[in-house]
Amino acid sequence: MINLPLFPILLPFLFAIILLFFKENIRVQRALTALGLVVSLVAALFLVAKVKADGIQALTLGSWAAPFGISMVSDMFSAVLVTTTIILTLGVVIYSFTAIGEERERYFYYPAILFMVTGVNGAFTTGDIFNMFVFFEVLLIASYVLIVLGGEKKQLRESIKYVLINVISSALFVITVAFLYSVIGTLNMADISAKIAQIGQPGIITVIAILFLIVFGIKGSIFPLYFWLPGSYASPPIPVLALFGALLTKVGVYAIMRTYTLFFVHDIGFTHEILSVLAILTIIAGCIGALAYFDLKQIIIYNIVIAVGAILFGAAQMNEAGLTGAVFYLIHDMLIKGALFLLIGIIIYVTGTSNLRKMGGLMKTHAPLGWLYIIAAFGLAGIPPLSGFIGKLLIVQGAFEAGHVWGSIILLLSSLVVLLSVIRIFVYAFWGEPVDLPKTERRPYQYMMIPAMALVVLSVLYGVGTEWLMPYMTDASNVLLQPSIYIDAVLKE
Repeated sequence: MINLPLFPILLPFLFAIILLFFKENIRVQRALTALGLVVSLVAALFLVAKVKADGIQALTLGSWAAPFGISMVSDMFSAVLVTTTIILTLGVVIYSFTAIGEERERYFYYPAILFMVTGVNGAFTTGDIFNMFVFFEVLLIASYVLIVLGGEKKQLRESIKYVLINVISSALFVITVAFLYSVIGTLNMADISAKIAQIGQPGIITVIAILFLIVFGIKGSIFPLYFWLPGSYASPPIPVLALFGALLTKVGVYAIMRTYTLFFVHDIGFTHEILSVLAILTIIAGCIGALAYFDLKQIIIYNIVIAVGAILFGAAQMNEAGLTGAVFYLIHDMLIKGALFLLIGIIIYVTGTSNLRKMGGLMKTHAPLGWLYIIAAFGLAGIPPLSGFIGKLLIVQGAFEAGHVWGSIILLLSSLVVLLSVIRIFVYAFWGEPVDLPKTERRPYQYMMIPAMALVVLSVLYGVGTEWLMPYMTDASNVLLQPSIYIDAVLKE
């Protein structure tokens, strides 16, 4: 059982390699991908149960003692994120069976998804800062394949921007890790934390903290580094957009939360104040974008930016309510964004356009889609008792406790903007007189509804079942609040 943290990383990787041998056989690819994700999900659930029962699971590869070997560490924060990642990917893969098209399926679509999951889960689990860079590269290389798959002109144009931005941020990541290593002399994250604690936080460490914020801020799309996101994410097909929107930005957010609670905790008056301000600016920028567009994809993409700001604002408070809220809201946002992207994909499939002005009256022809969408929209806006409410409430509580009253007010006002932006989609697409719809087959629509419905139901249960989930969220935030728990688990194994 000691190797349990590796299973959610190795299983998708092994299945991805097997899939490479079945390039032309789409049925085998679909079956193996679904099987691989189900097996990975079982392993991830076992891992969550193990962490809950026995505490942090730390494993150092190659029988080396930490900090000399590469450590893989599953605390509750990373275990819950790994589980959510696999659930979400399984939903997107089932949706892809009808939504992505056989041409794309033949060109290594499913192996790329599984390689991306390997990278995402590896980044969540690693206990070594350089290894985090390696896993970032694994998920980015897979995402490069997914963003160009199909080779449409718009995709290729936007993918050049996407690749360029990520190459620059990866180079900056390596340079920042090198700076950190030159000052601290170790790459093990628990050891880095212990060594920084010994020397306090001199100015050079604070400079490195800001560099890390820039690196992960590009990947997580915080203000003003989110400029590449709306165009790049809108260009690939909907299943790829759902994966990118729900997962990839969250890896950057996770990395900021991990480093800013584990390493850079000795001068929070400076580093975390900057993070707070940038988080609020990110929320404002996202709100402006969400209201400015009449394109379905762009409205939900700008809602990603708002959510990133909300999560990081909670994390920047460095108190129990703020961090618990940030963890809770992070999981909620992964589920609800996945559900919403799948739903708008169905709307685009039915109407043949993503332009709101060309839609109308879908409630008369596709009522179940309308009801599902409105539940997901209310969940995103944080209407109680849905899942967005609890996380946001805790973040606001944490901000009031930390004295950030203005930030709390802006966060609360942003909920109204989110509600307005998603209700506008509902009003334009589902109300009014039905417009002429292109001829579409009913069966693909029904198949696409199944994973979308599953994710919406899951997000509702996540909100309604808060009482049962709270012990897990508290465990996750305790590790972030008290770095010593993490350090002891890794260095004293």
